[in-house]
Amino acid sequence: MPKSNKYLLPFILVTSLFFLWAFLHNINPILIPHLKKACQLSDTQSALIDFSVYMGYFIIALPAGWFMNKYGFKKGLVFGLLLYGIGALLFYPAASARSYTFFLFALFVIAAGATFLETIANPYITKLGDPATATQRLNFAQSFNGVGAFVAPIIGGKFILSGIEHSNTELSQMQTNGTLDAYLQTEADTIKIPYLIIAACVFLLTVVFYIVKLPEGEDNTQGSPEDEKFSLSILKNRQVRNAVIAQFFYIGAQVCVGSFFIRFARYVMEMPEKDAAYWWGSIAMVGFMVGRFTGTFLMKYIPAARLLLIFAIISVVLLTVGTFLPGPVAVYCVMASPFFMSIMFPTIFALGINGLGHGGRMASSLLVMSIVGGAFFPLIMGQVSDLSGGNIQLAYIVPLLCFAVVGWFAWSQSKSDQVIVVGAGH
Repeated sequence: MPKSNKYLLPFILVTSLFFLWAFLHNINPILIPHLKKACQLSDTQSALIDFSVYMGYFIIALPAGWFMNKYGFKKGLVFGLLLYGIGALLFYPAASARSYTFFLFALFVIAAGATFLETIANPYITKLGDPATATQRLNFAQSFNGVGAFVAPIIGGKFILSGIEHSNTELSQMQTNGTLDAYLQTEADTIKIPYLIIAACVFLLTVVFYIVKLPEGEDNTQGSPEDEKFSLSILKNRQVRNAVIAQFFYIGAQVCVGSFFIRFARYVMEMPEKDAAYWWGSIAMVGFMVGRFTGTFLMKYIPAARLLLIFAIISVVLLTVGTFLPGPVAVYCVMASPFFMSIMFPTIFALGINGLGHGGRMASSLLVMSIVGGAFFPLIMGQVSDLSGGNIQLAYIVPLLCFAVVGWFAWSQSKSDQVIVVGAGH
C-alpha cells in the first residue's frame, strides 16, 4: 500500500482530535464569566478555571508521554478519550451541586484526557508522512484546532450564557427576597445538556479509535543516543529547552487574551456578554482558524521560524494598542490578535522536536507540560485587574510581554542551523 494511502485514514482521525482540546480551551472564555456569575466569584477566583485545566496538563503530561512510549500511540489516544468523556459527564453533578470545586475537578479530568490526546497527536502527526513537511503537516492539522476555537465560544454563548446580567444592587435585593439561590441554580443548570452531548460524542469517537487499526508512523530517527532516552536529559538540547520556555509563555498569552475578552469588551465599550461571546467566536476565532490555514500556505515560501517572528511582532503591536488605547479600536486590536497567534503553538512544537527521533516523545511531553503557562498567567492577569480596581484592560500587558518572549524564541531559531524550511524542494 502506498504510504499516502496508508496514512490517510489515521491522519483524518487524529486530526479530528485537534477539535476536542480546542473546544476545551476555547470554552473557558464562556465558563469564566458564567461560573463567575453562577458561583459568585472574583476575577482571580474565576481564573482558577484556566488554572485547573493547565495544571492538569502540567501534572499529566509526563505520565502521558511515558504511557505513549511504553504502549504506543493508539492505546494512549483511546485512554485519553475515555478520560475526556468521563470529565464531561462530571459536569452534570457539578452543576446540580453548584459546586465550584466540583466544576474545577471535572475540568481537571477533561484536561487530563486532553493532555493524553495532545501529547500523542502532535508528534504522531509529524510521523505520518515525509519528515521534510512535518511542520507544515502539523500546522494543517492544527488548522482544525481552529475550527474548535471558533465553534466553542459560539456554542457556549448560545447554550450556556443566559444573557441575564444583574447589578450588585439587584443581586442584593434578590438575596433579601430569598430568590437568589434559585436564580444562581438556574444559571448553573444551563451547562448540563451541552456537556452530556459532548460526553456522548467523545465516547462514540473512543469506539471508532478502538476499532480502527493505526500505524506507528515513520521513525526518521536523527537524534543522538542521549536524545533517544525518555528522560529529562533531553533538556540539555538547547532547541528543546528554548521551545519549552517559548511554549510556556505563548500558552499564557493565548489563554489570557481569550479568557478575559468578555470582561475586557464590557470594560472598554460596555458590550453585553452574549454579544462579546459571539464576536469572539465568529470574528476572532474565525480569524484564528483562517490564520492557521494561511500560515500553512505561507510556510511554503517563508521559513517557519521567520514567519513566527513576524507574527509575534505583530501580536505585540496589537496588544500594545489594546492595552493602552480607549474605545472600540482597543477591542478590534485584541480581536485581531488570534489570527497571528494561530501558528505559534504548532510551529514552536515542531521546531522543538525537529530531528529528535524517539527523543521527540519526551520533548513532546515537556512541550505539552509547558502548557502550564496557561494556569499561571491568567492568575497574574486577574491579580493585576483586581489590584487596579477591576481595570482588566491594563491587565492585557501580561500577554503582551508573553508574546515578546515568543518573538525572542523565533529570532533565536531563525539564527539556528536547525530551523525547518517547510516545503523546501517542493
